Amino acid sequence: MPEFVTPPPLERGDRVAIVAPSSGIAAAYPHVYELGLERLRTVFDLEPVEYPTATKDDEYLAAHPAERAGDVVDAFRDPEIGGVVTTIGGSDQLRILEHLDPAVLREHPTRFYGISDNANLTSYLWNEGVVSYYGGSVMTTLAMQGSMSEYSVEYLERAFFEESIGEIEPADRFTDQDLDWADPDTLDQRREFEDNPGWRWAGGDEPADGRVWGGCLDVLVPFLAADRYAPEASDLEGCVLLLEPSEELPSAEEVRMALLAMGERGILDAIDGVLVGRAKARSPWERPGPEERAAYRERQRETIETIVGEYNPEAPIVFDVEVGHTAPTVPVPIGGRAVVDPVDERITFP
Repeated sequence: MPEFVTPPPLERGDRVAIVAPSSGIAAAYPHVYELGLERLRTVFDLEPVEYPTATKDDEYLAAHPAERAGDVVDAFRDPEIGGVVTTIGGSDQLRILEHLDPAVLREHPTRFYGISDNANLTSYLWNEGVVSYYGGSVMTTLAMQGSMSEYSVEYLERAFFEESIGEIEPADRFTDQDLDWADPDTLDQRREFEDNPGWRWAGGDEPADGRVWGGCLDVLVPFLAADRYAPEASDLEGCVLLLEPSEELPSAEEVRMALLAMGERGILDAIDGVLVGRAKARSPWERPGPEERAAYRERQRETIETIVGEYNPEAPIVFDVEVGHTAPTVPVPIGGRAVVDPVDERITFP
């Protein structure tokens, strides 16, 4: 395991780089993108600096992985940039990793924010000993329809401006509803929220205290399969594994197979605890009712508990944590410490 450094916190008024290391969806929905930038300015008093890839379309970005990587490296290298914020996730960020300069990223640690496909970059930074944040993308966290929730603002402020996230609490309400980005009028529309029953605990009853590694399960599968940048199981000894399924709504069987591969790789034996983000249970193309969504999430929980328990029954597992593809969210520090305490049912990022 590398020696870790947490990049210095931002200050109000700092310049933050806006990059698109994955998808070019900002070009398709500029009104959503601009709303996210406006909230950086008005809610957090940060000045977004758009790098060349930020508004390129999908076709261009797919053809130029080196340029996507170059923007990330240039942003880390620039002493006037306090943080690097991604536009959104995607599906092929794995292709940019060979074009990164690890020496620059390691020697100029800068706070990095992104979810989903950005698990490739947060894992790459993990290898270099640089703490990054799984959360905070422009078009999801920042450009939430309606006003930003107080919960998201509180924890994103900690990720921007404080040394650590500290202890987190469950949100009172959550949503996994998608509104139509093609219709600018939806930017003023509040999504449908539902009451949050709280976190669910399973597995072992001893606290886990370790560095966080992981992210979107759908992204970790090809990342591990490529095996060019993945940590060895021994590097994850004593770590806390972060898992959350994507908006593709993987089946319980798909989740089982992914975890089975992690188990056979030695990852599940090595870790000391598991944080599981709440499963998104609907999408623009699948809209099940409340009972079906609850059943889907329960199948996910049962599957993860079963497979983790087969390899590591002593590891505490906490489900439905506010991270990933539902809202609101906490930016989780990848490479930072997490304390998962099943006795007092507390999660802390010291």
